[in-house]
Amino acid sequence: MNGRERVLAMMEGRPTDRLPLMPITMMFAGDQIAARYGNYARDYRVMVEAQLRTAEKFDFDYVSGISDPAREAADCGAHIEYFDNQPPAINEGDARLADKTELARLKTPDPLGGGRMHDRVKAMALFRERVRGERLIEGWVEGPCAEGSDLRGINTLMLDFYDDEKFIRDLFEFIVGMALGFARVQIDAGADIIGVGDAAASLVGPEIYNEFVWPYEKKLVDGLHAMGTRVRLHICGNTAAILEGMGKLGCEIVDLDSMVPLADARRKMGPQQVLLGNINPVTVLRDGTPESVTAAIAECHCQASPRYIVGAGCEVPRDTPEANVLALTHYARSH
Repeated sequence: MNGRERVLAMMEGRPTDRLPLMPITMMFAGDQIAARYGNYARDYRVMVEAQLRTAEKFDFDYVSGISDPAREAADCGAHIEYFDNQPPAINEGDARLADKTELARLKTPDPLGGGRMHDRVKAMALFRERVRGERLIEGWVEGPCAEGSDLRGINTLMLDFYDDEKFIRDLFEFIVGMALGFARVQIDAGADIIGVGDAAASLVGPEIYNEFVWPYEKKLVDGLHAMGTRVRLHICGNTAAILEGMGKLGCEIVDLDSMVPLADARRKMGPQQVLLGNINPVTVLRDGTPESVTAAIAECHCQASPRYIVGAGCEVPRDTPEANVLALTHYARSH
């Protein structure tokens, strides 16, 4: 099996020759080709080269177009600060929707209009040309809560849940429509799966999640499935209180951050959900040894079995020893 075949088989419940391996790498990947991260995030050619070199070196089963959460926000006119060797950052003090009446005038950006969204679409096309079906190609969109935070400011958005329910629903409706349009062109360009990042969803309680966030995540996931693609959900942080809802979204893969035991997710999401993760990226993967990484990932596998993909709880830190990443590779190859 090649990497693409392996991941597809796991998602479809078919036998695999070994465990799939899908760690998130961004700055770590850029460092593999000595690229400045500002270039990685803004030039699809740098990203593609870094992802391919990293996947080949560590035998990953996929490549990904994820770099930072500011692509959609940038094309919506948000104030983005760029750095030479760090990810772009959204200036929340100058939020695009600081005045929420601006939402009525905000037009959905064209994902093929030459902006940062278009750059990711170009990455999908170049991946398809270079990968030639050997590895799974992952596109990416921001989920409703994450993108809402990017456009409104995270603290302001949290108040909006209490102060203006109609605005929240209108905002999330806009975001889902934008995400589906962005995903469509990534799929057309070559993406096999769409990752949905909704990090801010871990910051709300289960009542707010179930009433406001989950329905729009579900609309997004259903819309992606209607396009014929697969979905990988990634919510950073402690999602223990919303595991059941996450499992009901119907995503092919659910990533879990290291705060949440995989055994809890398996119990609440059932035996058919593919789980990915979730060793601590810093204390275990970066600061550990190959032996401690192996022991930790074995425990994750034990808790998440039978449908499991090897990875960390979130992004592999850029200064992680290569031997520790190779420990993930060796575990996946041997199980």
